[in-house]
Amino acid sequence: MADSLSKNDAARLAQFRQALGTIAYSDDPQTLKAMSRDWSAVSPLLRKSLRGRVADALVAPTSREEIVAIVKAAVAHGIKLIARGGGTANYGQSVPLDGGVLVDFRGFSGIVDVTPTHVRARAGTNMEALDAELRKHGLELRIHPSTRHASTLSGFIAGGSGGIGSIRYGLLRDRGNISAIELLSIEAEPQTVELRGKATGLAHHAYGTNGLITEIELPLAPAWEWRETVFAFPDFASALACGARAGSEDALLLKVLSLQESPIPQWMPTMAGIVPAGHTMLSAMVAKQHRDELVELAEEFGGKLASDAGEGQGPYGEPLYKFCYGHSLAQVQKGNPKFTSVQTLFAGADLKRQIGDLHPIFAGRLPFRLEFQKSQGRLVAVGSPLFVYESEAQMAAIVAQIQAGGGQVANSHTTSVRAVGMKVVSDADIAFVRRMDPHGLLNPGKIDLAADETDALKTGLATSGWHVEERSERASEDRTA
Repeated sequence: MADSLSKNDAARLAQFRQALGTIAYSDDPQTLKAMSRDWSAVSPLLRKSLRGRVADALVAPTSREEIVAIVKAAVAHGIKLIARGGGTANYGQSVPLDGGVLVDFRGFSGIVDVTPTHVRARAGTNMEALDAELRKHGLELRIHPSTRHASTLSGFIAGGSGGIGSIRYGLLRDRGNISAIELLSIEAEPQTVELRGKATGLAHHAYGTNGLITEIELPLAPAWEWRETVFAFPDFASALACGARAGSEDALLLKVLSLQESPIPQWMPTMAGIVPAGHTMLSAMVAKQHRDELVELAEEFGGKLASDAGEGQGPYGEPLYKFCYGHSLAQVQKGNPKFTSVQTLFAGADLKRQIGDLHPIFAGRLPFRLEFQKSQGRLVAVGSPLFVYESEAQMAAIVAQIQAGGGQVANSHTTSVRAVGMKVVSDADIAFVRRMDPHGLLNPGKIDLAADETDALKTGLATSGWHVEERSERASEDRTA
C-alpha cells in the first residue's frame, strides 16, 4: 500500500494521481486488499505465495479517454499497471506481485455493435449481462466461463482458456473463436492496435502483459432453449464411455458435458441428494430438441436420469455449469477447503482408453473430475483427480503419475504465463510484449521474456503444459511418413 512505499515511490504515485484529474482513484487499504485478490485461493500453493501482495492504488476508468490518460500518466511517472476484471481468475492473473496500480475495467462496459453473427463489446462488460442482452436478439455467446455472473469479457479472454460451450466450439485459442481484440500500447502516446484472425492469440491468455484490452469482437451462436440434465451411473467406466460417445456425437447440441466420479457428487452440498451414493455423475446442458436423444444414449450405457430442468431451474439451486470446471472444486471446498487438483488435458486419439488405463492408479482414493471439450476439431477432456493437499511432494507425485499415463499437466499453482503452460510463449509473443509495453510496466512478473528466467513463484512441479495443436500435427505427420 502507499504508506509502505519508499519516499521516491510515494512521490511518483502522488504525481501520477495528480495527473489523473477526476478519474476515480482509491488508496483505501480495505479496498486494495479486496481488489488484489482473485480465485487463486483454490490453490494451496498460491494461497501461500500470494499472501500479502497488495496494490498501491486502484483506478476505475469509464471511458477510452480515461484509459489513455491513465496510460500516459503511468509512463510519465513509471507506475506499474495491472488490469483487473471481475477477479475470478484461478492463477493470480490480476494479483499484483510487486505493488503497482490496479486498473478496474468494470466501469468501461457495454456493447459497441451486434450483428446476426458477431458482437463487439468494451473490455469491462459483464459476461452474464452481455449474454442476457444478446438473447433479446435470439443469440448467445459461443463460450463463457462458469463464473460469468462476475467475469468481464476482457478478463475471460486475457486469462481464460475455455468453458461453457467448449464441448461444441473448442478452446478459446481454436481458430474462429475470437474475431478481434483491440488494445492500447503502454507508451507516452498510446497506440491503438487491433488483432484479427490468428494474431488474436498474441493477446489471448497473456494475462494483460502486452497492452490494455479495450474492445473484443466474438462470433455468436443461436440462443437455444437449454435443458439441464443430470445422469447417475453405477460406475466410472460406464459414465466415461457415455461421455466419450456423447461428446463425439456432433449432431447433438451440447453446451456442457461434465463427469464427476463418486463420491464427488456427495461432496457437493446441494447435489448430494440428487445423485445416489456410490454413483458417478454425468451432467449435460443439451438443447431442448435433443434432450430425448441424450437420455436415450445415457440409458444405453446404464445411466439413469436423476434430474431434468430448464436452464438455471434445477433443484441444486444454481445453474448446472456452476458444478463443473473450476466451480466443481469450489463446490467441494465448501465442505473441505484443503481439496485441490492439477489442471490436466487428456487428448489421446482413444480418449476413453487413455483415461480408462490411468484410472486404476487412483481408483478408490482420488476421484476424477472431467469436462469433455473439443480442441482442434477433436474430443478432449480437461480435469484431474481431486485430492486433499498434504505437501508439494505429494502433488508432484500425482503430476508424475498423470503424465506417465499420457495426460498433459498445466501448472495451475503458479502465476507465470510460461510456467502455467497453457500458452506456448513464442518469439512472436515476446516481440509483441516488447512492442506494446516497451517500459515493462504491465503486470510485472507474469511473463518471462526469456525461457531461462526464474519465476519468483515457481513450484517444484515438473509439468508439461498443453500442446494440443503441435502434438496433433506431429501425430498426423508421423502417420503419413
